Amino acid sequence: MSENNEIRLNKALADAGICSRRKADELIFAGFVAVNGKIAESPATRIDIHKDKVICQGKEVIFSPHKKTCVLMLHKPISVVSTVKDPEGRTTVLEFIPKAYKGRRLYPVGRLDFFSEGLLLLTDDGELANRLMHPRWHIPRIYHVKVRLPQNYALQKTIDLMQKGMILAEGEKLAPVKVKVLTQKKTEKTNEIWLEFVLTQGLNRQIRRMCRDTDMTILTLRRVQQGPIFLGNLAKGSVRELTEKEQADLRFAVGIQ
Repeated sequence: MSENNEIRLNKALADAGICSRRKADELIFAGFVAVNGKIAESPATRIDIHKDKVICQGKEVIFSPHKKTCVLMLHKPISVVSTVKDPEGRTTVLEFIPKAYKGRRLYPVGRLDFFSEGLLLLTDDGELANRLMHPRWHIPRIYHVKVRLPQNYALQKTIDLMQKGMILAEGEKLAPVKVKVLTQKKTEKTNEIWLEFVLTQGLNRQIRRMCRDTDMTILTLRRVQQGPIFLGNLAKGSVRELTEKEQADLRFAVGIQ
């Protein structure tokens, strides 16, 4: 193996999107990883991803030919699923990836549901993706949500409930959620309002379930920020690569130096 092309085995597995670096350590110590036909003994084993054959849990690991990992930001439109493939044939987020990135093994970091829009990160950096989704790091995600309220609705009471930590109808106890009013349009027939939600939990469809249980009808749900990364004025359906500074800030936020 050429020393110039060698990297640690656990980092190679994480970069390939197999698992986090910590999980890679566990798999290696458990004897589930082989390099060139021999069981690897240490996460620090150095390999050349261009030459060495790595088997993890019985499957060959396919490494990206690109030297650096990539992080993209998509402004996901509604009616798009946040998965690599969809058995129902619906449009997936990967269909928005520019041709220049098609050769990469990109995966969405978390999800936005079918009827939600906004900031969605995609990366081929397995360790970064796993840390961003792990509750240990509590990476805040900010949403702007347009809702319709019943007439004479006690909005402040609902905000207070959410900020204390409410219990969903399914019995799940939520961590406190920061909520503030952005704008409000109230007439005799309409009571619509934009709210900002700051979430640190990764609960499925959390905002929709919170609004359901407090009699608020969601009209628009848009993620505008994840950790230090802002959606900004990126148009719906558009994709851009994060700048080097944005990527560094994102990795720093989850303890990757």
